Amino acid sequence: MRNEVEKLAGKIKDKELRGKVVDLLSNPSLDLDSPRLSVEECPAGAYQHHSYSGGLLQHTIGVTKLSVTLCDLVEDVYGGKVDRDTVLAGALIHDIMKVYTYEPRGDGSYMSSNLGEKVDHLTLLVAELYKRGFPVDVIHVAASHHGDVSPVKPKTMEALIVSIADLADSELSRKTLRAAEYLLRQMGESQPKLGSSKEALNLVQAKSREGWDGVRRLSGGRA
Repeated sequence: MRNEVEKLAGKIKDKELRGKVVDLLSNPSLDLDSPRLSVEECPAGAYQHHSYSGGLLQHTIGVTKLSVTLCDLVEDVYGGKVDRDTVLAGALIHDIMKVYTYEPRGDGSYMSSNLGEKVDHLTLLVAELYKRGFPVDVIHVAASHHGDVSPVKPKTMEALIVSIADLADSELSRKTLRAAEYLLRQMGESQPKLGSSKEALNLVQAKSREGWDGVRRLSGGRA
C-alpha cells in the first residue's frame, strides 16, 4: 500500500509541493518527545473506522481516489475548476499525524496515546504544515477535513471535496465493520475483532450471497 500512496503523490504536478508531501509522508516528525507508530502499522481509528494495523494507509488511498473521482465530477458534470494538486496533497496527508495519536493494546486493538488524549491529529497536522511552509490552501484542506465539525468549515471546493471523500470512506469502513461484527456475534463470538475492512466485506458479502451458511464458512476458520 505504501507504493500506491507514493504513486498517488507522484500525480502532484507542482514539484515543490510534491516534495513537501512526500517528505511529510516519509518522515512525519514533530519537535515533541512522543512515541509514534510507523505509517505502515498505524490504524486510521481506534474503533470507528479502519481500526486495524495498516488502516491509515488504506484509508489514505481510499480518500485520495475518491477525491480524484469527485474532481472529475465537479469538472465534467458541473463545469467547475479544481486545483487537483491541492486536493491530492490534502487527501494524502490529512490523517498522517495519527501516527502520534494512537498506540497498540496488548490484544491487537488500538487506543489513544498519551499525546492523542490531549492534542488531536488535526491540530498536530496544521501546526506541522505551517512550520514546513505548506501553501495556505493545503493547510485549509487539513484544517477543515472533518467538514461541519472541523475547527473551520470547508471554504474552498478543494477542501469540500476532501472532506466529503474522508466522510464517505470512513463511513464505508465503519458500517462494513459493524455489520461484520454483528454477523460474528450471531455465530457466537462475544467480542469479534476484524483484521481489515476486506475481511469484514467478505463476511458481509458472504451473508448476502450464501446466507448464514456463507458466514459459517468464513467464521469457522477464525481462532
